[in-house]
Order: sequence, then C-alpha cells, then structure tokens
Amino acid sequence: MTIKAVVFDAYGTLYDVQSVADVTEDAFPGYGDIITQVWRIKQLEYSWLRTLMRRYQDFSVATRDGLAYTLRSLGLQYDAATFARIIDKYQHLDLYPDAVSALSAMKDRKLAILSNGSPDMLNALVRNSGLDRLLDATISVDAKKMFKPAPEAYMLIEEVLHVPPAEVLFISSNPWDACGAKAFGLNVAWIERVTPEAMALACVESETVTPLTMFWALRTQMDELGVAPDHRIRALSELPALVSAQRS
Repeated sequence: MTIKAVVFDAYGTLYDVQSVADVTEDAFPGYGDIITQVWRIKQLEYSWLRTLMRRYQDFSVATRDGLAYTLRSLGLQYDAATFARIIDKYQHLDLYPDAVSALSAMKDRKLAILSNGSPDMLNALVRNSGLDRLLDATISVDAKKMFKPAPEAYMLIEEVLHVPPAEVLFISSNPWDACGAKAFGLNVAWIERVTPEAMALACVESETVTPLTMFWALRTQMDELGVAPDHRIRALSELPALVSAQRS
C-alpha cells in the first residue's frame, strides 16, 4: 500500500471537543459537564437525522440546535450573549497536544481535513489554531449536502485531492466515522483514546456514572457495524511511524 494522502476528521480527532467544558462550566456553574456531553451527542444525532430526513442544514445549525436542546432540556435560562459565547468556542477548540508535531512530520504527503463542519466553522477553526500552515485542504461535507458517514461525503477526498481511496489513510477517533470510511473503501486508522479497561475503571471508581463516562460509552468505543479499521492507535503521535512504514 502506498499512502499519498493522510486525511483527518476534525472534531474529536485533531480538536478536543471536550475543551468546550471550560466555557459551559463558566456560563452554568455545576452544569458544565452535562452540557458538554449532551450537546455533543445531540449535535451528532441532528446531523445524522437531517441526512436521513433529506432536510440538510449545515453543521453550524446542528451545533446551535444541539446546544439549544441541551439548555432547554436541563431547564437552564440564558441570554443571547451567553449562547453566542458558548457557540464561539467551536471556532477556538483546543488542538490535541500532539497534532502539530504529527502533521509536521508527514509533510511529504498531502494532508487534509474532511469534516462535517460547515466551511465557515472549519476555516475559522483551522486558521485560529494555525493548522492552515500545514494542511493542503480543508474539506467540508457541505459540498455534498450530506453528513458523514454517508458514502457521498467520503467521495470528496478524491474529488479535491485527486488521490484514489486505495492511496488515502483516513484518521478518526470517532468509531462511527472510522467505520463509515472503511465501508467506503479508505484505509483507516482509528484513534482509541478511551480503552474498555479505562471505561471499566471509571465505572468502578464512582458510585454513579458521570456524564463523561456515559459519553465515553456511547461515542468512543468501537461500534458493531460489520467493518473494522485497518489500524488502531492511541494517539496522533503514532501516525508518522505508521505512515512511513507503508511502501512509498
């Protein structure tokens, strides 16, 4: 296998979606954790439902609607300024600490993002984090009006980068995304950031299941969808060695 392009999911893979917890806790003390987890779950759910319903609206809408649902369901009152301040964090998410060094070490390949994020969201996030200096392309599924894991979304990689699926390594920490990419025909590396052992430990260490532990159970464990990624890694820092080990 020759890898000519390395393509990354954005949210949860290069950027830590849990970093919104600082702003949610500041806005609603004592509720930051539950807001963060429910918001992310509903954000993803709305993207999938809108694809199935064939009622596409871009990811900024799913993000806003997911937050509105979360605050309403928790009975929290807010004003427009507070809502806008929380939403704005999606343009300033924290990079995982090994992201820049990993991408810098693979500059001999085409590097890109393929994300459910809307163009405006992604372009601002990439610019604010400095990844625009390392990426060859930032690809939004908005061009297809269909969210991952729909096959049409993954088609954009070849259309933009002009590299066939067999020569692409797709990276995601989201199991549903890794499965979708593999089902489409890409080579896939899944970042397993939360192991089953860590899940078990989190459950026995607390008398109640925390919102974060529930999120881990729902969104970080490999799904039973009849496909499996080609590689399992624990961090972005493992990618340069994995890519260089492929035939060139």
